[in-house]
Amino acid sequence: MADTVDLPEKYATNAETTSAGSSNSPAAEVNEMREALDGYVLDPAQYPDNASGLKLSEDGRHVLIPQPTDSPDDPLNWSARKKAVTLIIIAYIAALADYTGGTAIITRLSQDNSEWNMTAAAVQKAVVGNIFAIGACGLFVVAFANYFGRLPVALVFQIVFFATCAWSAAATSFESYLAARIVNGLFCSVGQGGALMWIKDLFFFHQHARAINWVEFSIITSPYLGPLITAFIVSGTTWRWAFWLCTILAGIALILTVFFLDETLYTRSTPESERVPKGSRIQRLIGIDQAKSFHQRSLTESLMRPIVAITKLPVLLTTVYYFLNFAWVIGVNTTVSIWLTEFYGFTPRDIGYFYFFGIIGPLIGWFAGHWLHDTVGRLYARRHDGHIDPEARLIIAYPATALLFVSVIVIGFALQHQWHYMVLAVFSAVQTIGVMIVTTAINAYLLDCYPEGSGEVGAWVTASRNWSGFMATFIQIEWVTSAGPATAFGAQAGITGASIIILIILQLYGKKLRKWQGRMVFSKQSKVL
Repeated sequence: MADTVDLPEKYATNAETTSAGSSNSPAAEVNEMREALDGYVLDPAQYPDNASGLKLSEDGRHVLIPQPTDSPDDPLNWSARKKAVTLIIIAYIAALADYTGGTAIITRLSQDNSEWNMTAAAVQKAVVGNIFAIGACGLFVVAFANYFGRLPVALVFQIVFFATCAWSAAATSFESYLAARIVNGLFCSVGQGGALMWIKDLFFFHQHARAINWVEFSIITSPYLGPLITAFIVSGTTWRWAFWLCTILAGIALILTVFFLDETLYTRSTPESERVPKGSRIQRLIGIDQAKSFHQRSLTESLMRPIVAITKLPVLLTTVYYFLNFAWVIGVNTTVSIWLTEFYGFTPRDIGYFYFFGIIGPLIGWFAGHWLHDTVGRLYARRHDGHIDPEARLIIAYPATALLFVSVIVIGFALQHQWHYMVLAVFSAVQTIGVMIVTTAINAYLLDCYPEGSGEVGAWVTASRNWSGFMATFIQIEWVTSAGPATAFGAQAGITGASIIILIILQLYGKKLRKWQGRMVFSKQSKVL
C-alpha cells in the first residue's frame, strides 16, 4: 500500500468527505495544484505535518499525482506488470502505423514501372495519402475513445487496420492500392494518436516522461524499420510480401488487443456510489460495459474535445513548432531512397543496410532521454523550491533543435556535392536523435499543461507530425530537384532555426497564457480525469 504524507497548510481543508474527486479531498487538492499554476510538487519533504495524508510512491520519494482512488479498478492501482504489458502493447501498435507507411516508401520503387507503369511521383500519392490519413486518425481515436471507451475503439480500429493491410497486399490496380493505403491510414493510429491518453490513464506524473520516451522510441523508429526490412524483402521477392508481413504484424496486434488490453477509461470525479459495476472482459471488449455509463458522457462533447484542445495557445504553438521540425525528418526519410538510387547507384539491399541509421539514432535518443528528461526536472525543482512547471520539459528541446538544424544543413551539402554516403547516414542518425528528444519533451510538456486533455493534445502532436510529413513528402522531390539539395535543405534548416522562437515564447509566456486561457473545459460538468 502507498504511504501517506501530510498536505501543506495552503492545501488543507475541513472536508467532511475524502472520496477521490471531491473538491475538498486531499486527492482533489493535489490535482488542483496544476490549476493554481503553482507547479507540480513531488518531494514529500515540501509538505508540513499539519493536515490530511497523501499517497506516496512505494519508495516514498514521490507524492502521487494524480492521487489514485482506493478502488482496484482504478488503472492507477493496477500492478506494475499489467501496466508494463499495456504500455508495450500500445507501443507495438503505435509502431505499426508508420511501419506500414515506411513499407510503402520502398515498395514504390518496385511498383512505378514494373507494376503500375507509372512515374515515381505518381506512385508517391499513395505514400502521402497514407501519411495525411494517419494524422487525421488520431483525432477521431481520442474523440471516440472518450465516449465509447478505449478498448472497443482499439478493437474496431485494429480490425480495419488488419483488413486494409491485406487489401494493400492484394490490390490489383493502383486505384485499389491507393484506396487501401488511405483507409489504412484512417484506422492505424490507435496506439500512436492515443498514446498520451493511455499513458495518462495508467501512470503518475513522475512516471510520464519515461513512459512517453518508450512509446515515442517505437514511433520514431518505425518509419525507418519499415523501409529497412522492406528493402531486403523486395530485393529477393515481390513487393506484395512486404505488405503480407504488415498484415501478419497487424494480426498479432489484433490478438494482443483482444486478449491482453483492458479498459483504462476511469473518471475519478464519479463518486463510488454512482459508479457502474465492472462487467466481464467480453463486455468491456465490445463496449457493453462502457455503454452503461454513456449517460455520463456526450458524443457531441467528445467529438468537440480536439477542437477545444487546439484553441489553447500552448497546444497550438507547440504543434506549429513540431510541424516546422518534423517535416524535414520525414522529408529525408521518404525521399532518401530516391537520392541514394540516383546519386549513389544503391540497390534495394544497399538501401536496407543504409536504413540502420534510423534504428541507431532513435536508440541513442531514447537512451539519453531515459535519464535526461527526469534529470532536468529534478534540477529545475531544486532551483524553484521543489516546484516543477510544465515549461521545464522544454529546456532539453533547445540542444535537440540545434542537432536538427546542423543535421539538415550537412545532409543538404552531402547530397549537393555527393559526399560519401556515410556522411548522409551519420547526420541522418543525428537528425533522428534530435527529433527523438524533442518528441518526448513536447509530449511531456503538453501532458503536464493539460492532463485533462491528454488524448487530445497527443492526437494533435500526431497530426502535426504526420501532416508535416505529408507536406514535406509532397514538395520534397520537386524542391530538391529544382533548387538543388544545398539550397532546399538550407532553407529547411533556416525554418528549423527560426522555430526556436516558439520555444522562447512558451518558456517566457507559457504560464501566463495558460493562466489567461484557463484549463480545458469540455463540458459544464468537466473534471480532470
